[in-house]
Amino acid sequence: MSTLVTEAAAAATPIHLAFPADWPALLARLPQLAQSFAAASGFEAKPGRHLVLPAADGSLAGVVFIEDQSKSPAMLAFARGSLASLLPPGLYRFEGEPLLPGLESLAWLTELYCFDIYRKKDEVAREPKPKARLAVAASVDAARVERQAAAIAFGRDLINRPANDLGPDGIEAAARALAAEFGASLTATVGEALLEQRFAMIHAVGRASAVAPRLIDFTWGDAAAPKVTLVGKGVTFDTGGLNIKPDASMLLMKKDMGGAAVALACARMIMAERLPVRLRVLIPAVENAISGQAFRPGDILRSRKGLSVEIGNTDAEGRLILADALALADEEEPALIVDFATLTGAARVALGPDLPAFFTTEDGFAQDVLETGLAINDPVWRLPYWTPYDDMLASRVADVNHISGGAFAGSITAALFLKRFVERAKIYAHFDLFAWTPTAKPGRPQGGEVQTARLIFEAVARRFG
Repeated sequence: MSTLVTEAAAAATPIHLAFPADWPALLARLPQLAQSFAAASGFEAKPGRHLVLPAADGSLAGVVFIEDQSKSPAMLAFARGSLASLLPPGLYRFEGEPLLPGLESLAWLTELYCFDIYRKKDEVAREPKPKARLAVAASVDAARVERQAAAIAFGRDLINRPANDLGPDGIEAAARALAAEFGASLTATVGEALLEQRFAMIHAVGRASAVAPRLIDFTWGDAAAPKVTLVGKGVTFDTGGLNIKPDASMLLMKKDMGGAAVALACARMIMAERLPVRLRVLIPAVENAISGQAFRPGDILRSRKGLSVEIGNTDAEGRLILADALALADEEEPALIVDFATLTGAARVALGPDLPAFFTTEDGFAQDVLETGLAINDPVWRLPYWTPYDDMLASRVADVNHISGGAFAGSITAALFLKRFVERAKIYAHFDLFAWTPTAKPGRPQGGEVQTARLIFEAVARRFG
């Protein structure tokens, strides 16, 4: 049974919306029974609170939801979606003028996401648990909203899976299934073949693992269409390598492949809507493990681009595998390259877990991204390619060191390192994201999150669609 319903709105339970100051006027318009119940329950009209109103026969007469007037329209739409997990099963509709009905619907669906595949199941198959359903206006493309929610759930599932169940081969399997679903072509360069194809940095980072490193490469769409390439960091677990992380820093490292999940989720949205682009997805998939084969601080690696790279710290592995993939992406001079990576703690210190940092070579694209992110509640914040900091990456023995060695501007120096590997693309953007929701928010349950996937889908659709 579909969660979004485009008919039978008259039979749906109404959800009455009000700001705190408007609550007395709304209360006065409600039936006497509802007024008495609200008074008896001691309901306080504070933002985010809701009240289920009974009818005389014991059924639901309606719901009251108090909104926060300080929030943007997109944030209000997501707040409304949070009711999906708060209300009992049934069919509901929002009263009054629609705000952003497509976004409300998406938030409703993403709020209902639950990662429970490892929980004990009853031996006898049961019917799916009933959910709160939403009646939407005929103007809402419910099928499109559901496809987008499915792509988000797909990406979240990948991030939430533990590393013992999702290694580099697991990411490849997920990418192959996605490519097969939409008729894309996929190749994977695995193990020693990486050296033959000049992907020495991907090979070095992943060679200590029992599961061979690989570069996943799939393409979809008309070869004559504008080329859009998505690159996702696929570190399925990051011990830190020989510069081993402390235990507290290792607890969430299953999510270090969040960039790969974002790239795949975004690709799924693009292919599902058949955007007129030639899409390419590149995912360097590795586990940064520890063994006698592990790469070391002080090693010098020859990148695909030809630059020699001195290793300053094996726990800064993500930029190494991305650099090789970006160099490959850049060789065909695409219209747009976007990379996604859970790259630096410095970005989290500066902007927190909910606001990814991004860098781009094109001011017009930056403005589009900022405005779109706010409009759809998938926000980001631009940081600069501050070229004077390039000197921090100087090496006495190689063309470049991959870290600065200091405590300052870590996200900027990482972005500057990656930028060295992209010269031909018309637009290049790098997203440094967390890929995790530490505390549940409307439409975003605690756990893996494909931050910026919707944003880049919308940006691509507006620019090339």
